[in-house]
Order: sequence, then C-alpha cells, then structure tokens
Amino acid sequence: MVGPGEGRAVALEPFVHQVGGHTSMLRYDEHTVCKPLVSQELSFYESLPLAMRQFTPQYKGVVSVHLKKDSLGNLTLMASPGLGQPEGCGRLDSADPTVTLWHKCRWATGTEYGMSKRSHTQVTRTFRDSCPGKMLLRTDLQYHSDSLLEDANGKQPERNSYNPWGLHCHRQHLNRMSSKHNENKLHQFLLLENVVSKYSFPCILDLKMGTRQHGDDASEEKKARHIKKCEQSTSASLGVRICGMQVYQADTGHFLCKDKYYGRKLSPEGFRQALRQFLCTGNQLRAELLEPIILRLKALLSVIRKQSSYRFYSSSLLIIYDGQEHKESTAALDHHPPFPKTLGTNPSRVDVRMIDFAHTTFRGSKSSPTPHDGPDHGYIFGLENLIKILQNFSEGK
Repeated sequence: MVGPGEGRAVALEPFVHQVGGHTSMLRYDEHTVCKPLVSQELSFYESLPLAMRQFTPQYKGVVSVHLKKDSLGNLTLMASPGLGQPEGCGRLDSADPTVTLWHKCRWATGTEYGMSKRSHTQVTRTFRDSCPGKMLLRTDLQYHSDSLLEDANGKQPERNSYNPWGLHCHRQHLNRMSSKHNENKLHQFLLLENVVSKYSFPCILDLKMGTRQHGDDASEEKKARHIKKCEQSTSASLGVRICGMQVYQADTGHFLCKDKYYGRKLSPEGFRQALRQFLCTGNQLRAELLEPIILRLKALLSVIRKQSSYRFYSSSLLIIYDGQEHKESTAALDHHPPFPKTLGTNPSRVDVRMIDFAHTTFRGSKSSPTPHDGPDHGYIFGLENLIKILQNFSEGK
C-alpha cells in the first residue's frame, strides 16, 4: 500500500451528487466514489449474491486515505492507491480544470471558503467549458451553514441551484477526522462505482427502505431513537421514506433539492406528492419514465423475496434518471428496452440501486451470530407500496 507523501496520491473531492445519508461520499475519479470502510458493509460486498449485483454499485476495492493540511490550515483528503487499487482507477490529472477549480476553494475547518465574488454565470461557464457535455451540479461554491436547503417557511430559495448536502457531510467528516487523528494516520475507504456518472443532469431520489432502521448491534438508546423516527414518518405506514432528492428543473435550469428532514415530516399523501414532484422536471410528469422504473422495481422485488436471512436495516434505494429531456424520448421507447446493458443514447434511461449496507445482516456475516429467517418483509412492504403508488400515477390516479 502506498503511504502518505509518496507520489501517486489522489486528492479526493466532495461528491456533489450526494443527496442523503450522513457518511461523506467522495469522488475518486469520474466513475468511482469512495466512503469510509465499515467492516459489515465490506463483508456484504464481498459475499454479494449474484442476483443482487445488478442492483448495487460495483465494488472496486479498498484504498488508504490520509489527511493533508496546507500552510493555511486547509484540509484535504488524499487517497494513496496501491494494493487493492481497482483496475482502471488511475490518479486524477491535476491539470484538469475542474479539479483546479475545486482546489481553489478547499474546505477549511471553521471558516467559509467560497467564490461568492464570482457570478453564477461565470462559475457555470467555467464548469461547462471544462466538462463538455456535463453540467456539474454546483454552480455556486459557497456553503451556507445556516440555511441548508430551505428557508424558515419550508420553501427553497431560488438561489440554491446546487445540492449542498454532500458538502455538509464532508465538512462534518473532516472536522471529526482532524480532531481525532493526526495527518499520518491511514484510513481505509471503500471504492465503489459512481452510479450517476453517465447522466448529464442526474435526478436522484434517496429512499430509506423498510419498517425498521436500527441494526442488530444498536444500543438501546439508538434503537429507541430509530423506532421513534419510523413511527413518526412514512417508514411505519409505507415501509419507505424520503431521505433526500435532487430534481433538475428544465424550466429554470436549476436543481430542486430536498433533504432527510423534509422526508421525515411527510404524511403518506405528502410522500405521494413528493414522489410525483421527483418525476417532474419542470411543468409536467415524465410519464415515459414510469414503466421502466416500475419494471426495475419489480425485478428487484423478485430478487429480495428470494434472499433468505438478509436484513437491509438502514440501507437506501436510489432511483435515478436524466433530467435532460429529449424530444424523441417517446419514440425512443419503441426502439430501446427499458434497461439495456449499455444505456447508449436512450433518453428515458433509468436506474434503481441499493446502497449503504453498514447495518445489513445475513447468515454467515460475522456481525450477526443469530441470523434472521426468511426474506426482509419490511423492505418488501416498502417496495410493494412504492410500486403501487407509481402504478397509480401510470393509470392517471
């Protein structure tokens, strides 16, 4: 394993398309993200049933990460590829203008670094020029800790044309690491497929699945806290709740963002309306997406029903599609299967992926000496309700 100070280090960046969760996701390269290694999650990926692989990010290995502080006190996380480096994951090119732009505003602890003096138009143009065909989410790199996503009335300010959740998690993670560990300590991170890398304007819905969220190893205090969250949200009534989302609004050119606190407050009808909002990239419902999403969810449901002993406590389900609407989308549906192996130019492409397995338990897992029997009925309940709501949309209800 290559250690700190050796020449092949990769500067990790906050993953700008993180819409939920509390663990910091970081961008390793265009097709790879990484997150702090949890042994239970690693165990899940290493023993993943073949049938589930199409519904999870591809596991690419493990990498060592360490903190690096510059002369101004700015902190950066550096990955040191070596043993366990996945094939095709080379180092980032420091001459890449997007990387350079990110590095101009390193995330310092305790202070705000931003580009507030540059107009939205200037920053947007810089990103667009450096990423042909890709429009990066963050068009304003200032982070406002007092107003994450919505104002006091629950309305999202128009100026928020980016999703700040990933940066929020990243800053918290840096603060924790810098207060507990010195710079030379190596941390192990999981390398995973970036499941949204193929989308120009990724619309992402992060759904916390199941009627129970606490793991088997949870303390009594944590168990009680999670049970209360489930009882007070749609987790209990529907087996699913919104943990975060971003939707590209074609009419404004901005992303509409919602966080987990918004999702916890929703009633079953509110959940239904939010799900509809996720499928609207402007003024109308993207009806052509419904059938591909429903078919994909049904395929997942069939797989989950066959996984005896698995419990996906606190895991999430991502529903993803491209917010860039094409005029030929309806015609294209006649010529493309709902989820081709290579997505190609199919404008209505959708994806459904399970993520976050730190509390997943199954027979043979070291962390679950007493395995559960049968499939995860709470997860199945959530999937069935999700499919039912989408089918109602499809039928015009």
